[in-house]
Amino acid sequence: MAASDEFKKQLKAGNIFDALTLALGEAIELEITTWVSSADDPNILAVDAEKPAPGHRMRTRINLVDGDIDNEIGAEFIGDGPYTELREFHLQQVKDGRVIIQQNLENLQQMFVILASTLSRLPKTSRPPVLSPSDEDKLR
Repeated sequence: MAASDEFKKQLKAGNIFDALTLALGEAIELEITTWVSSADDPNILAVDAEKPAPGHRMRTRINLVDGDIDNEIGAEFIGDGPYTELREFHLQQVKDGRVIIQQNLENLQQMFVILASTLSRLPKTSRPPVLSPSDEDKLR
């Protein structure tokens, strides 16, 4: 199940904290993959056509928490490979990814503001339990 579907499912079930935890987990990493499909090849099964063949993809993962950026560039995209013109396309997608990350963080910030506002209006007896930093230390 896609993360967005799981998020919606948690919201519909009233599991706001689980939904927000899922959203936060998804917002910290962005993966961009550019690959050449071989769906026209009659020797390739339909299931395999939905996966990039070795050397036929470029992938960039950006992790905001760790500050890591991992790049993978398949052999078909370097030197005089047949798909070198797609490198610039992939690079532009990575640059555009910064905007996506910023939007994700702004959306999360808005959700947390709404959540905090909603929780402050609830009677203390109906609020979900939240661990304080001292409680987390006791769990270790």
